Amino acid sequence: MKPPWLAWLVLAGAPAWAQTATMKQLMLDLIHPASNEILLSVNRGGPKNEADWAVIRRSALTLEESGNLLTMPGRARDQGDWAKDAKMLSDVGTAAYQATQARDFHALAALTESLDASCTICHKQYRPNVFPRDGGSK
Repeated sequence: MKPPWLAWLVLAGAPAWAQTATMKQLMLDLIHPASNEILLSVNRGGPKNEADWAVIRRSALTLEESGNLLTMPGRARDQGDWAKDAKMLSDVGTAAYQATQARDFHALAALTESLDASCTICHKQYRPNVFPRDGGSK
C-alpha cells in the first residue's frame, strides 16, 4: 500500500508538471494535429471504420481539453478575448466529440467552419505577425 502522503504529493505537484509545455508545443504537438485530423477526415469524406472514428474522437477530446490548457494560470494572455477564444476551441471540441459518439459525419462536417474560425480569430488577435491587423494589404 502506498503511503497517503504520496498521493497528496503527486496532486500538489500536478499543476507545475502540467505547465512544462510551452504555448508553441501545445499548438504544434496537440492543437494543430488534432484540428488537422478532423478537417482532413471531413475533406476525405469522413471516417471509414471504427479506427478512423477513434482517431477523430481523440482529436475532438484533445481540442475540448486544450481550451482548459490555454486558460491555465501562466498561459492565459488575458481574461477577455483569450479566454473567449479558448472557450470557442473547447466548444468546437465538445461538439466534435458528440458527433463522433453519434457517428454523425454531417454534424462533424458542419463544425469545420467553427473549427477554422476558432483558430483564425485567436491567431489574428495574438499572432499579428501571421495575420496582419490591416488584412495584409501592405
